[in-house]
Amino acid sequence: MRQIIATEKAPKAIGPYSQAVIHNGIAYLSGQIPLDPATGQLVEGDIAVQTERVLENIKAVLEAWGASFESVLKTTVFLKDMADFPKMNEVYARYFSTNPPARSTVQAARLPRDVSVEIDAIASVGS
Repeated sequence: MRQIIATEKAPKAIGPYSQAVIHNGIAYLSGQIPLDPATGQLVEGDIAVQTERVLENIKAVLEAWGASFESVLKTTVFLKDMADFPKMNEVYARYFSTNPPARSTVQAARLPRDVSVEIDAIASVGS
């Protein structure tokens, strides 16, 4: 059986998907882009500002079921431009400062709403 996770503290799904789905003790979080959940608007700023907003959105989804960044097993980071990797990585490292999850980072030809970064995650519900 699967459980759908939704929180007002993260941007609402803008299509036919859930913020997260839990199945067999694993949570699959949909990709987050730098949308401010309060306004529904993209945040203004460079890759560091956008990455911080994305990770705050992920944090809100994790907290919706009592989890944290320590529960995250794997992330995928999609960048518009791989040249943004160092600044994105600097912000990312603040959120995953100890025992970071596995991660893939790829440059994407185009991301939703032409943002510079999108991140999805897989987390353990039991931790």
